[in-house]
Amino acid sequence: MAQNTPPPHRPPTLTVKGRDVRLRTLGITVLAVLAVWFIAVNTDSVSITLWVTTVTLPLWAVLTVTLLTGLLIGWFVGRRRAKP
Repeated sequence: MAQNTPPPHRPPTLTVKGRDVRLRTLGITVLAVLAVWFIAVNTDSVSITLWVTTVTLPLWAVLTVTLLTGLLIGWFVGRRRAKP
């Protein structure tokens, strides 16, 4: 008797210029472009209080550090969940 096995799961893709691109990759690319654009247009200076001292930095620098910190935390969390 033959077993009915489902076809292997493939991630959703979209064809762009004859190449299959995963929707996840496309979404990450769109978010990265929006983040870079958002950081680039925010050029004013801001004051930040760090426990005792207050520093004045360009807003783009603060946003960049915040984005990189978030990416690093997300990478560590994703890496930890991927381990068996």
